[in-house]
Amino acid sequence: MKMKPVFYVCCLVFLFACKGKRKDSAAGQETRTSGSMKILVDESVAPIVQQQIDIFSLDYPNAHIIPVVRPEEKLLPAFLNDTIRVIVLPRLLTKEEEKYYQQRNIRINSSRFAVDGIALITNKDNTDSTITVKELVDALQGKASNKKFVFDNVYSSTFQYLKTLAKVSQLPASGVFAKENSDQVIHLVSKNKDYIGILGVNWLSDRNLKMKDALSTVKLMGVKNFPGKVGDDQFYKPTQNNLISGNYPLLRNVNIIDCEGTDGLGTGFAVWLRSQRGQLVVLKSNLAPHKMMPRVLNYEK
Repeated sequence: MKMKPVFYVCCLVFLFACKGKRKDSAAGQETRTSGSMKILVDESVAPIVQQQIDIFSLDYPNAHIIPVVRPEEKLLPAFLNDTIRVIVLPRLLTKEEEKYYQQRNIRINSSRFAVDGIALITNKDNTDSTITVKELVDALQGKASNKKFVFDNVYSSTFQYLKTLAKVSQLPASGVFAKENSDQVIHLVSKNKDYIGILGVNWLSDRNLKMKDALSTVKLMGVKNFPGKVGDDQFYKPTQNNLISGNYPLLRNVNIIDCEGTDGLGTGFAVWLRSQRGQLVVLKSNLAPHKMMPRVLNYEK
């Protein structure tokens, strides 16, 4: 008989716990570490973002982030039309693009979490392994060149970056071509030593297992900047050290831009990207992290 009150109390506690759990589940409230959302991801930096999502999901199993990967110009309509409010770009929004959210009094939170480089690759059988930024710009401006260049996509952020650099609005009539994605660029260069491929350096990682054989037949080119610019003293490859030091001429920041207007999963993922764990993922991907994390050494007595 003495056990009955204890039994009833335990039952009540269990019922209230279950009720509270059902209520939270039904509400489906999104937090910094739980919920489901889509994010827009520029194709040229898709590998590093997917790696980050994979590790974030391991840390927070109740968080489900679905990347929508497309070239930059194909992403922006969905972002500016308020279809998806979180985007990863290797640049910041322009003043005109910011107006779409400012007019609705929605705060724009932009965070850099990595430094990327635009890589130039050539076939390993090509004896020429260096190029200047001036040579690249001249070709984009339609000036005579004995080199042929191929981009990842005519709508890509890579092409937008170099169009701005060369101050042109479109591809020249000859000498510069575009494929549909970065893997196609790697495949073309691996089979043809007459082309120089232009793509985000993240696609050249050994994690790109699908292109392992093709990657074994291409090499990075050294790039020298315009006189008077950083990186004008020698030819630099987009190695991690040169991205970190800033010596590689064709650098760009990778940013997550969150316009959710709430302290939800987008905010949580953005904060995590700049955390020690997120920055270690960047470091292992051979890109440059937003900031170098201090090493903690444990000494056993």
